[in-house]
Amino acid sequence: MFLLVLSLSLIIEKVILISIILGGSLGVAMYSTWAERKVAAVMQDRRGPNRAGPFGLFQPLADGLKLFMKEEIIPNFSNKFLFILGPSLAMLMACMTSAVIPWGPDITKTDGGVISLQVADISIGVLYIFGVVSLGVYGIMLGAWASNNKFSLLSGLRAASQAISYELAMGISLIALVMMTGSLSMREIVAQQHGFWHDGYFTWNFFKQPLAFIIFIVCSFAELNRAPFDLAECESELIGGYHTEFSSMKLGFYLFAEYINMFITSVILSTLFFGGYNYPGMDWVALHVGPVLFSIIGVLVLLGKAIGFILFFMFIRWTIPRFRYDQLMNLGWKSLIPLALINMLITGAVILYFLK
Repeated sequence: MFLLVLSLSLIIEKVILISIILGGSLGVAMYSTWAERKVAAVMQDRRGPNRAGPFGLFQPLADGLKLFMKEEIIPNFSNKFLFILGPSLAMLMACMTSAVIPWGPDITKTDGGVISLQVADISIGVLYIFGVVSLGVYGIMLGAWASNNKFSLLSGLRAASQAISYELAMGISLIALVMMTGSLSMREIVAQQHGFWHDGYFTWNFFKQPLAFIIFIVCSFAELNRAPFDLAECESELIGGYHTEFSSMKLGFYLFAEYINMFITSVILSTLFFGGYNYPGMDWVALHVGPVLFSIIGVLVLLGKAIGFILFFMFIRWTIPRFRYDQLMNLGWKSLIPLALINMLITGAVILYFLK
């Protein structure tokens, strides 16, 4: 009976945590569209959205309502099942990635129990993220192929080759990080970055693997189909790319999945390279505040780092012109993959030297 109550309590905790994470991710994705327009407006000396609500804050709600109310169109000669499956799969994979991210320090209850702010603490968290991200590209490919549109099909081919190229460099760059930390667990990687300074050096992985971080973030632009690597949906060449034939909430799912992926990628970058929820002086804070407030501060720190990366993604979009497709492929295969391999070999040599 006691074990049943304990299991039920754990399930309720996880359901609440999952609901908060999904709701928060959708909220951040929704207002990322508003922030994107505001950032573009500031950089182009315009006002941006300012009609719907104060400072245009109701604009995402108006856009969402418009997508819900628009007519649902499915092309006559499309594969209807795959046409619906494509955006659904893209949205599902975008939401699943957050399951292994530690969002904050554990909360210790008064009865001695612990509430973990991580949906699933698995020992292969990094591999799980790569697996889910790899499946996410199928949403784009299925939607592109099922549309029975030549421009969409070309976009799907571009998305597939782009994902394969840059996932290789991204994976190899993380091998160096895994060699250094000795773990694939996201929680363990964060725990090793405790605080900010220890034994005369920085604890955050960015200072230990700067080249891996640079390769990872460049690959993230390609994986997210963000400018300057948005070749899968470039309007000048492929109309709207893989979502040309989509309307209403099927189009909304693709757009939402892109912004959710940008948010989760920003959180992953913060977790792997910038200490996650760790921050300078956190041990002093832990001594002077309660465990719940300490965990909330950790969550806010992680979200603050993620918002910084989101703004960086947006600044780059409105700063650097789009690459040509051959330049995109050359950068991935001739520059990033060799750099990642060299970084991995140097990391291995350094580790072996200090293990003697």
